Amino acid sequence: MVDSSPGLRSGATPLAVRMRPTSLDEVAGQRHLLTPGSPLVALAGDRSGESGSVSVILWGPPGTGKTTLAQAIARSSGRKFVELSAVTAGVRDVRQVMEEARASRDLYGLSTVLFLDEIHRFTKAQQDALLPGVENGWVILVAATTENPSFSVISPLLSRSLLLTLELLTDDDLGVLVDRALVDPRGLAGAVELEAEARAAIIRLASGDARRALTALEAASVAASQAAAQAASAEGGAEGEAGDDVSTDDESTDDEAAESADAAKHAKPVITAEVVARAVDRALLRYDRNGDEHYDVISAFIKSVRGSDVDAALHYLARMIEAGEDPRFIARRIIVLASEDIGMADPTALGVAVAAADAVQYIGMPEGRIPLAQAVVHLATAPKSNAAYLGIDRAIADVREGRAGRVPKHLRDAHYPGAKRLGHGKGYVYPHDDPIGVVAQEYLPTELRGATYYEPTEHGNEREVSARLAKLRRIVRGGR
Repeated sequence: MVDSSPGLRSGATPLAVRMRPTSLDEVAGQRHLLTPGSPLVALAGDRSGESGSVSVILWGPPGTGKTTLAQAIARSSGRKFVELSAVTAGVRDVRQVMEEARASRDLYGLSTVLFLDEIHRFTKAQQDALLPGVENGWVILVAATTENPSFSVISPLLSRSLLLTLELLTDDDLGVLVDRALVDPRGLAGAVELEAEARAAIIRLASGDARRALTALEAASVAASQAAAQAASAEGGAEGEAGDDVSTDDESTDDEAAESADAAKHAKPVITAEVVARAVDRALLRYDRNGDEHYDVISAFIKSVRGSDVDAALHYLARMIEAGEDPRFIARRIIVLASEDIGMADPTALGVAVAAADAVQYIGMPEGRIPLAQAVVHLATAPKSNAAYLGIDRAIADVREGRAGRVPKHLRDAHYPGAKRLGHGKGYVYPHDDPIGVVAQEYLPTELRGATYYEPTEHGNEREVSARLAKLRRIVRGGR
C-alpha cells in the first residue's frame, strides 16, 4: 500500500492527498453506498478480518472517491491491505500478491484486501490472474475504474464481484470538503479566508470532482498568500520612505503607520473569485446549475439547434461544458432534440444522439465533449421537422378527452379459447398476403375513423415519407 501520510516535508504533499478521509464517516457523498449493512460498511467494520466479504468493483468518474473509499476501508478493517496500480503492475505482481494472500490466510486466518486502481488498463491475461484469488477467497478485490466495467472487465471477474456505481459529488458534498480543508490541521489550518463567491466558484469549477476542488483551493490559497505578501512588502517599503520625511514632532503618526503595517502583515490572505480565476487560469462563467443561468443557457442551446445555427449551438455547448454542467444532462437534451425537432426529416439523428450519450457514459469527460459536439453539429445542420412530436401530442389529446373507443373486433386478440366465438379476429386481412403488402382495412376505433395525427413536412427525408404516406392512406382507408 502506498503511504499517503504526511512526512517531514508534508507541505509538498498535495492538499487532495493530505485530506483523504481516515474513515468512512469522513467520506463526503456516496451515501447510497454507505448505508448500514452495505458491502463497503461491512468490509470496513470487520475488525477481526476473519469473516468473509464479497469483492467489489467501484465504477465512477474521476474524483468521486474510489481510492478514498478503498483507503478508508484499509484503515478501518482488520484485514491486510495491499494496493496495486494497473498502470505499473503486471501478471507477476498479481501472482505474488495471491501467493502472499494465500499464505496469510492459511497461517494466520487473515484475509487480504487487494485494491486495484485503473483495472480497465489490465489486459485479459492480467485480469485472469486475479480469478483464483477471488474465487478461493484468498483476496477480497476492491477494484476501481472510470470506464464501464461491462466493456473493460472480463465476465468471470464481473460475475464474482459486486458492481457499485459512484456518482458525481453534489455541490453540497464539495462544499463540505472545501470547508473542511480550510480549517483542518491536515489542510490549510485556517491560514487563509475564503470569500463566499470564491467558494462557489471553486465548487462550480470542480464539476463534481473532489480532487479538482481541493487542487483549485490549494492553488488559490498559494496565489492569495503570495499576493498578500507582495502587498505587505510594498506597503512596508512605502511606509519606510514616508517615515524618512516625517519630523520628530509627528511621532503619533509614525505609531499609527506602524500599527497599520503590522496589522496588514498579520492579516489572513483572502481568496477572492478573482484570485481563483487567476490561480486556475479559467474564466469564471456566471452559471448556477440550479439557477436561472442554467435554464437560460440550455434554452439558448436548444433554440440554436432548432434554428440550425451550428456555431451558436457549439458556443452554448462549450459554455455548459466549461461551467461543469453534467454531460449526461446535455446528452439527454440532445436525444430529445433529435426526436422533437428533427424526427423523420433525418431518422439517423436519433441514432447519432443516443450513440453520443453512450459514448459520454463510456469514456467520460473531457473526451466526452467530442461525441457531444459531433451530435450537436449533426442535429444543427440536419433538416428539421416536429411532425412526429406533434402527432403523438394530438393523439394523446384525443385519448385524454375520452376519444378512444373500443378496438375494432377484427383487430382484437383471437388466440385465447372462446375469442373466435366472440367474433375476435373475424374479417382481419393479413397485409403480407397482399402483393403490395398493404390492404384496405379499418384500424382506428369507429369514433376516430378518418383521424389524422401525423402530418409530414417537405423537409429532408419527410418529403419522401409524405408522398408514400399519401398513397398508404388512400389504400388503407379505401380511397377516402
